[in-house]
Amino acid sequence: MTAPGQIEHREVLAPNPQAGEVLVRIQRIGVCGSDIHVWHGRHPFTSYPVVQGHEFSATVEEAGPGVSDLRPGTTVTVRPQITCGKCAPCLRGDYNICNNLKVQGFQAPGCAQDLFIAPRDRVVPLPDEMSFEDGALVEPVAVATHATGRAGDLTGLNVAVLGAGTIGNLIAQAARCRGAKTVLISDTSQFRLEKAKACGIDATCNVREEKLDAAARRLLGDSAFDVAFEAAGSEMALDDAVQNVRKGGKIVAVGVFDQKPRVDISILGDRELCLIGTLMYKQQDYEQAVEWIASGAIQTAPLITKHFPFDRYAEAYAFIEQQGDKTLKVMIDVQ
Repeated sequence: MTAPGQIEHREVLAPNPQAGEVLVRIQRIGVCGSDIHVWHGRHPFTSYPVVQGHEFSATVEEAGPGVSDLRPGTTVTVRPQITCGKCAPCLRGDYNICNNLKVQGFQAPGCAQDLFIAPRDRVVPLPDEMSFEDGALVEPVAVATHATGRAGDLTGLNVAVLGAGTIGNLIAQAARCRGAKTVLISDTSQFRLEKAKACGIDATCNVREEKLDAAARRLLGDSAFDVAFEAAGSEMALDDAVQNVRKGGKIVAVGVFDQKPRVDISILGDRELCLIGTLMYKQQDYEQAVEWIASGAIQTAPLITKHFPFDRYAEAYAFIEQQGDKTLKVMIDVQ
């Protein structure tokens, strides 16, 4: 992407893996909401030109010197985080919030290319039976895995997920995997709520027709939500979370906000609510995501809206623009 809204395809020399590196052949790329921000020139941490793509599946083409545990043809994905390993967050194991974090596809070249180099420690092997589509969805599932883990033990708890896009859908599924008693997902889009139902999230709330507090009474009676995940990037959704979580409850802020939201701090303090941030994932989140997808605990097929070939990348963005909330995950077929 040479500038907002402008994509060029170029022929470049094939890279060669060095010691400790793996050369992979990209198969599928998932288009993310953050990619759309870059397309519009609204991503605050991306400059141009940039090779996009950060959620993908691939096959091993060649292992560099010192890499002996990956054979050619193995299906893999790769964590797109480039970290320094030296700052305080890295040293304590929180490399996902590295002070010098670069994410491939945003601050470093991404996977929108036939061949891609990755260090072995960020390559995640996938089960032989896993499809390329599922492999490309490991990254967003890992986001949901990490976000739900930030809330602590969800066993037996009542959970609300505000926003039923791809990430919200996967958070609702991950909360269920973590033992939540009740999971309600809300949105303004009936299309997205129907997709949530197709993924096994039966309790839904269209906030255009029913307020969240009314849905809580319908679903929980005199009880309240123990944990809420804000996955819409909406001030209204964040306020709904603050207003509808029980005293002493938790709110995990996942959504990306175009504008700074206002939060009623008086309620946050009065009810001793805990507002928690979450960013990306760690290696264990990727591994858990692979396990949940492979076992069928997390459903992915209903999320995939359409495929586009690699040379029609720009058309994929235009399709997402035209469809609005009638689309979830668009896949780019590289091979």
